Amino acid sequence: MTPLRLHNTMSGQLEEFLPIEPGHVRMYTCGPTVHDNAHIGNFRTFLFEDLLRRVLIQQGYRVMQVMNLTDVEDRIIKKAAEHGQTIDEFTERYIKAFFEDLDTLRIERAEHYPRATQHIFEMVSLIEVLNEKGHTYVTDGSTYFRIATFPRYGALAHLDVSGLKAGARVDVDDYGKDDPRDFVLWKARKPEEQSWETPLGAGRPGWHIECSAMSMKYLGESFDIHTGGVDNIFPHHENEIAQSEAATGKTFVRYWLHAQHLQDAVGEKMSKRLKNFTTLRDLIDEGYQPRAIRYALMTGAHYRSPLAFSPELLKAADSAIKRLNEFAVRLGSVMTDAEPPADIRVRWDDALKDDLNLPAAVGHLFEFIKAFNTALESGKARPDERAGAMAMLQHANRILDVIEFPEAVDAEVERLIAERQAARDRRDFARADEIRRQLLTMGIQLDDTRDGGTRWKRIR
Repeated sequence: MTPLRLHNTMSGQLEEFLPIEPGHVRMYTCGPTVHDNAHIGNFRTFLFEDLLRRVLIQQGYRVMQVMNLTDVEDRIIKKAAEHGQTIDEFTERYIKAFFEDLDTLRIERAEHYPRATQHIFEMVSLIEVLNEKGHTYVTDGSTYFRIATFPRYGALAHLDVSGLKAGARVDVDDYGKDDPRDFVLWKARKPEEQSWETPLGAGRPGWHIECSAMSMKYLGESFDIHTGGVDNIFPHHENEIAQSEAATGKTFVRYWLHAQHLQDAVGEKMSKRLKNFTTLRDLIDEGYQPRAIRYALMTGAHYRSPLAFSPELLKAADSAIKRLNEFAVRLGSVMTDAEPPADIRVRWDDALKDDLNLPAAVGHLFEFIKAFNTALESGKARPDERAGAMAMLQHANRILDVIEFPEAVDAEVERLIAERQAARDRRDFARADEIRRQLLTMGIQLDDTRDGGTRWKRIR
């Protein structure tokens, strides 16, 4: 059996996936910073994580997924103050919108969605451990992590920190790529800024400590998978590794997976900073269907390749979904306990086991559909083969989640189809035509095959 292999950012290589606990996967997926509605570039990453989750479950694993909600950081504090609101008041509407968007795109819910503001105690406790082990220093009431005390710093992002200037530090939550500096763990209170009274002094946490504290609370000091967009590799994930492993002395994460950027029409990363983004709600207002958006973001390119977003991409996704739906209708009413044909199932599964290569898997699926449609047209597809094809479509849809399967024909429709066939057998074509017209009024269209059989489909 082909093993599941994933590209580990830490090693830069494909590695066979072996969880710490057999049969159980614990993973942490970086969630949104809730200062605004998430844009579709964010949702490309969230859909990659949905793909990973579904593949793991389809492979038989039990999954414990944690996705954080960053509800305290520089931008949130600034915007909340501008609106005259507390952090909770300001972020609540964006958290609500985020979950609505998850459901619109059929993204499976994680087991936990911890909010940073609800885990201040865990963050303070982790910083106190780092203090005791000599990894920190305090300046102007703020506590910083001294990266010179962690020799492995830079391994994830493959940075050369040999020329690091001692004592250089950064106070903001986000900063430039390839700019290693001592980073803030706890920020001293500023005037008019919401803060917490703690043994570290009045203040609030830095961005990076939030994910370390929350991931270890729910998943343990070492866990299997950590994901995010490529822009999270440095500084965020690099800093997570440093503070987590400095505190515990254990390997923080076994496998690091990162999705590439969604790009605009001119090849720029889609981001709020560049103001070249669009939201899911904007696209739906323009008339695009959520399933087409889901399909486009999942299958337009492998998750580790940049994806150019365009109306043409959405149009192609809509056409692909229509082909899948039409194939489901053409297969009609079939047995529900069938198994997919072994050859196509193996090709589909092996593509997904090869670092979640969904574009390749979908290519195999459409090759199968094309060949099977030929068999349907010639009337050579047996009932058991049609049932197997439907089983394959259902197997694929547990990952894609975009196909609308026709409702099963009820007893009355089945009776009428059988009665029409009996009329044809006795050459009572007037009765057969009458039943055809009756079924049309019920929204059922019949197509007679060359071998004397009948296919049906719902037309409304």
